[in-house]
Amino acid sequence: MRDPHAFGTPPAAPRGGLRVFALGGIGEIGRNMTVFEHDGKLLIIDCGVLFPEDQQPGVDLILPDFGPIEDRIDDVAAVVLTHGHEDHIGAVPFLLRLRRDIPVVGAKFTLALVAAKCREHRLQPKLIEVSEGEHTQHGPFDCEYFAVNHSIPDALAVAVRTPAGIVLHTGDIKLDQLPLDGRLTDLAGFSRLGDEGVDLFLVDSTNAEVPGFVTPEREIGPVLDSVIGKARGRVIVASFASHVHRIQQVVDVAQRYDRRVCFVGRSMVRNMQIAQDLGYLDIPDGLVVDLDQAANLPVHKLVLISTGSQGEPLSALSRMARGDHRQINIRADDLVVLASSLIPGNENAVFTVVNGLARLGATVVTQQNAKVHVSGHASAGELLYLYNAVRPTNAMPVHGEWRHLRANAALAVATGVPEERVVLAENGVVVDLVDGIASITGKVRVGQVYVDGLSVGDVGESTLSDRLVLGEGGFISITVAVDETTGKAVTTPELNGRGFSDDPDALADAQELVEAELRRLAGEGVTDTHRIAQGVRRVVGRWVADTYRRRPMIVPTVIGV
Repeated sequence: MRDPHAFGTPPAAPRGGLRVFALGGIGEIGRNMTVFEHDGKLLIIDCGVLFPEDQQPGVDLILPDFGPIEDRIDDVAAVVLTHGHEDHIGAVPFLLRLRRDIPVVGAKFTLALVAAKCREHRLQPKLIEVSEGEHTQHGPFDCEYFAVNHSIPDALAVAVRTPAGIVLHTGDIKLDQLPLDGRLTDLAGFSRLGDEGVDLFLVDSTNAEVPGFVTPEREIGPVLDSVIGKARGRVIVASFASHVHRIQQVVDVAQRYDRRVCFVGRSMVRNMQIAQDLGYLDIPDGLVVDLDQAANLPVHKLVLISTGSQGEPLSALSRMARGDHRQINIRADDLVVLASSLIPGNENAVFTVVNGLARLGATVVTQQNAKVHVSGHASAGELLYLYNAVRPTNAMPVHGEWRHLRANAALAVATGVPEERVVLAENGVVVDLVDGIASITGKVRVGQVYVDGLSVGDVGESTLSDRLVLGEGGFISITVAVDETTGKAVTTPELNGRGFSDDPDALADAQELVEAELRRLAGEGVTDTHRIAQGVRRVVGRWVADTYRRRPMIVPTVIGV
């Protein structure tokens, strides 16, 4: 296995070869985006977002870093989307801001979600709808599409053919043998492609550490039936807003127990309307009510299906847990079902919501105490099937953190892929496929691009560091005017704290130290306002550290008059 850590700038793309590099999604779970380069053209598979963690305050979204392709945006032949989850489509509008006419290729449900997202950005994308079994040609790239199981309708794997060879990208995949929609992962198609010869296999790594096989989605139905059937009051089910198959099962159970269904949360309402319009969600007439109608129903006649399964602060469920949802107040007889798993990094947010709901009296059912969720990603046993069906010459684990990538690599080796033909890459690492051999040839610089309100890329690591300091230690400002000629203070220094202490006299001792430091500097003939400010900052910083063992942000302002 070849690790990516010690490589420099890559050479020019090899003539006749295929270059592959990720701008997001490897070494992390989220913001998936893989770029293929051949004959001067680029093909992009997926373009998603990552949601921020606690250490990224104020950030709304994290995008792939478009920097390495920004000056070649006219060379992009198409963006091919494997499915409609946010970590695969969420950054499409931001990419289209660079060039609005890039063809966006995907299945029906995927493109419907993209179109809705682009309308919010006032964009009209050029959409090309495909189905499994079809081919599309984009410049030198021939793309063939295969049905795969995942926790959303219409998921696809993509085979990319060029004169350099065949690359198969699984997208997000599992091998549910009893899918609710009857749409099996096309192992036979994968095997036929393996007979043809797959030169590079890009494989979902999310559950590579998990032994065995994923439980079929349909086994959730009886559990939901039991949980909801026993509920005496209102039922609230939190789910991903795109998990149509899970939501269909909730709808079926609600109908069975003569309960009306109300969708809660903007993305949930939008996505379920799209799913119903396209025929992916079957809802009898009169079963769905809006929030105003729900308010007039007996609580035992109602199931709310809500966003917020990951503890997103602005989601409907989080607002319910805080008690600040405008239309829904949690009651002691409410049953809340979190029909999802924990995405790494969201644990604190989810448990905050669970505790908030419990504090208000609700009974909370999670994956920990009932089988109300199954994963959308293949476990190790399923990945072994995939490798044996495809029989690739080279393998490249994708979509996962480092522990997932290494576990996936070990599975590839176990099925006969030579260890030296398993490429362990990370974001920015360049892999060239030449004469049937995939090898790392360098690394392009990629980072994290933060969306904060309407700003894209304006917030960097230094800003986030400042925000963390402000959040953890507070803020102390020091303002003083000095004589430009003598450096002596002509006003009494003003010290103000924010987020530092509720005691109005907390900085009194520091003020005396500042005055003493100003006298000392003036006595040494220091008149430069920057040097005076630095001296004041050091004195206050030392005092705070000694007195409180804290490190607030200290901002001195020295004005020469």
